Amino acid sequence: MKKFLVIGNPIDHSLSPKLHNHWLKQYNIDAIYDKIKLESSEIKSFILDIRKQKIAGCNVTVPFKKTVIPFLDKLSPEAEHTQSVNTITYSNGDLIGHNTDIAGFESAIKKLNFNMKDKKVLILGAGGVVPSIIFALKNMHVEEITISNRTKEKAENLRILFDKLKILEWGNMTDFHMLINATSLGLNNETINLDFSKLGNDKLFYDVIYNPHETHFLKIGKQLGYKTENGKTMFVYQAQEAFKLWHKIEPKVNADTFMLLDND
Repeated sequence: MKKFLVIGNPIDHSLSPKLHNHWLKQYNIDAIYDKIKLESSEIKSFILDIRKQKIAGCNVTVPFKKTVIPFLDKLSPEAEHTQSVNTITYSNGDLIGHNTDIAGFESAIKKLNFNMKDKKVLILGAGGVVPSIIFALKNMHVEEITISNRTKEKAENLRILFDKLKILEWGNMTDFHMLINATSLGLNNETINLDFSKLGNDKLFYDVIYNPHETHFLKIGKQLGYKTENGKTMFVYQAQEAFKLWHKIEPKVNADTFMLLDND
């Protein structure tokens, strides 16, 4: 039986095993999917286990999306451009890093019927999934992307990967159509201590966090009368892409898929 894992720290919140094991059963694939919390010092030996095929493949979440790269042989073009890996496959002796977060985010926004063309977007955070979101937003032809991070240097570093990014001091606000929380603030019901009360009308508040279902950030957005969306749809579609890479099958995503996760 093949074994797949998602690695991260923290990892308790991850619903990846529930989703992937559902699909494995649905398509009668002899494999199991689990989650494991790792420290940075353990990444090298873990990747070696994939090379030895003790582990067939893995997903990568915060904070290891960049950490794993030096231990891989190849990167997909998207992973190369973003320097962010969330899926590792093994093919013909090579470990290959992929980025399925980009396709996941694009699919999620399309499902919202929110036209991103010529829109201004403010992203809170500069690590983890942010390069993937920027890449996807550029694909969707947004007008302007602004990054605000508690450590300004991390936001500045993204300019190495992407041109025309604007950087905003943490705590300041700017005019935008969509505000994305890409920080980990909210995983444990933390609050983002920013003033969102004077932003004007017709904003979309988007949180990449999907568990809990409604973060403090989204609750504020809803209270202010804005459209809100969590990261569950993005999560499902990035998982669909990863499943396809490993098993050469595109699993169906429908209402039952989301009900499965909502019942957690």
